[in-house]
Amino acid sequence: MSNVPAYLWLIPFLPLAAAALTALFGPRVLRQQSHWPCILAAAGSCVLSVFVLLAVRDLAPTGPADHRAEEQYVAAYYTWIHAGFVDIGFTLRADSLTAIMLVMVTFIGTLIAIYSAGYMHGEEGYPRYFAEVALFLFSMTGLVLADNYLLLYAFWEGVGLCSYLLIGFWFTKPSAADAARKAFLVTRLGDVGLFLGILALWVTFGHTLNYDDIFGQLQRSGPPAWLNGICLLLFCGAVGKSAQFPLHVWLPDAMEGPSPVSALIHAATMVTAGVYLVARSTPLFVQAPEAQLVVAVIGGFTALLAALIALTQNDLKRVLAYSTISQLGYMFLALGSGLGSTLASVAVVAAIFHLFTHAFFKALLFLAAGSVMHAMGNVIDMRRFGGLRHVLRTTHWTFLCGALALAGVPFLSGFWSKDEILATTLEASRQAWSPYQAIYLLLLLSGLLTAGLTAFYTFRAYFLTFWGEPRIPEEAGHHAHEAPPVMTVPLMILAVAALAIGAVVEPFTHWFSGFLGRTPFLGEVEEHRPVVLLAMVSGVIALAGIAVAWWMYVRQPGTAAALAQRFQGLYQLSLNRCYLDELYDVFFLRPLAGLREFCRILDAYVVDGLVDLVGQIPRLFGAFFRPMQNGLVQFYAVAMMLGVTVFLVVILFKYGW
Repeated sequence: MSNVPAYLWLIPFLPLAAAALTALFGPRVLRQQSHWPCILAAAGSCVLSVFVLLAVRDLAPTGPADHRAEEQYVAAYYTWIHAGFVDIGFTLRADSLTAIMLVMVTFIGTLIAIYSAGYMHGEEGYPRYFAEVALFLFSMTGLVLADNYLLLYAFWEGVGLCSYLLIGFWFTKPSAADAARKAFLVTRLGDVGLFLGILALWVTFGHTLNYDDIFGQLQRSGPPAWLNGICLLLFCGAVGKSAQFPLHVWLPDAMEGPSPVSALIHAATMVTAGVYLVARSTPLFVQAPEAQLVVAVIGGFTALLAALIALTQNDLKRVLAYSTISQLGYMFLALGSGLGSTLASVAVVAAIFHLFTHAFFKALLFLAAGSVMHAMGNVIDMRRFGGLRHVLRTTHWTFLCGALALAGVPFLSGFWSKDEILATTLEASRQAWSPYQAIYLLLLLSGLLTAGLTAFYTFRAYFLTFWGEPRIPEEAGHHAHEAPPVMTVPLMILAVAALAIGAVVEPFTHWFSGFLGRTPFLGEVEEHRPVVLLAMVSGVIALAGIAVAWWMYVRQPGTAAALAQRFQGLYQLSLNRCYLDELYDVFFLRPLAGLREFCRILDAYVVDGLVDLVGQIPRLFGAFFRPMQNGLVQFYAVAMMLGVTVFLVVILFKYGW
């Protein structure tokens, strides 16, 4: 177990081998057993990830807290790029941050793969689905293990490709194909910024992209003048991948993919990559306070905006999608509040702790929503079903566990991690420079308001789905029933984790913060001193949000419709997602479409016209001489005789008779 470099490469390699095996042999040999390579590979990677975590835990703390390069394993397997002064290795690293991310990704990925075996059973393209899921896990684990920014970027693009393939799994369905294309193109916008940021790091820090080299130079030489710009470029990639404003519009449409794909993207892979990138780059951001402020503002604004939109959505999965955007906003709010070396480590712990707990209850909620969709004949509109607690008993209580955790009910997982974020933002409002203190205080108030909205829209979805009189849509027929054990067992495991994992790892034992604080260049985390009053306020707000949802949708069911009618403008604004897609269509898509049409006309009629005109010149000469080449022997004989005659006449005139 201590010889980590010997098996570290196996963590991403096992899913890659499973993807290749399933792609080659799935369609003709494995067929409906194509889930086994993916499940076994994910489980194997999970076991190895636990070994890595235990090995990193056993490393003795050495060196200063802000460096501690010895508290990690680095395995250089081969030189990936070597050309002149470019020397990039395929090097993997295992430290505290890596170990936590690996265990979370592989554990939840394994449960989702098991669930998928029941959910996707009988689907056309069954082997293709599991090959793509395995490739997704390979890309995400490789991204987390990368020891340099270029290798991270390579796996980063692999994650984007896999999300495109899985969102568009039902590619014959136009809405799914459109959603996949939208996700791919919107995230590419952020990736351009990330790539430019990596190039800027390369130029600024002496042609190296290794984390330790860059962070070490930064500590020795101090921040360069353009460090804020570099951090903002890196943050562009996080905005795209983690669906933050203004590049958040792809994530709700990604619901067109299968429900297990939604759980994978929202809980374990795609959207967590952006948070990981900023957390890994904390030594850069901590010396760029203006960039940190931008991160906090974007995160806080996105959290509130997504929560306001989620209030009125009728698609159960879309409610959860906007919830993910909002919770990711919380994580970036924490990362942007890490002012100074000491508070930066606290901020990273708060963000990653929330990412960790969120992964369990969000995976649970999406898989439970998939169970509802599976039983309702693929109907997911909450207006068309209700009272399902009498039909889907296991799905009901597991969804309730996830909803309680997401709402931030006191003493459950979501409460502990959300409280850490709010406490970090409060501390930032005290430590920030004078002009920024008011901004961080506003962000704190925004975070509290978002907490109340989160509890309300989460339990609005819960009550609409599981309470009231039983209503089953026609598509489900008369056979609506609970999912098979292959789907319900993962739900039960995630339900227990959603309730208890937060309390187990942090508030009482402080294991999570102590372990994560040993990440090199992060800095030791001070002992957590909870802000009791703030925790009480956030807990009361969460309970109040649940109570209001119960009143409006259970006690007085007509209240919601009456309020919607009274505040029709605000209701429509939320229901139509603040018309952001329409605004993008007017200000970006249509002008670009016009530019595309102009370029097409220019190419077809001007450029091609000039080329065709030049080509007509030899054709004109050819047209002049073409009648002589008519294929008649008599004509050729006469022409030859005429030519000879002209020749003789010229000779005679020249030399006389």
